[in-house]
Amino acid sequence: MTKLLDRAIEAARELPAEMQDEIARVMLTLVDKSDSLHQLTAEEEASLAKSLDQAARQAIWSKYAQ
Repeated sequence: MTKLLDRAIEAARELPAEMQDEIARVMLTLVDKSDSLHQLTAEEEASLAKSLDQAARQAIWSKYAQ
């Protein structure tokens, strides 16, 4: 382990458990991009679906607006 990573982990130990868990999720995501650690809530899934739908409609509109 590098000295910088060791310092970061030592600093994280002083944080509340929730923040430590968030840092751990970020670190795991960075080292293993194939594993999705964040589970979307129902509200987040609905918001994502709405955003994707809006983006698709915008792409279609942009295609014919030129």
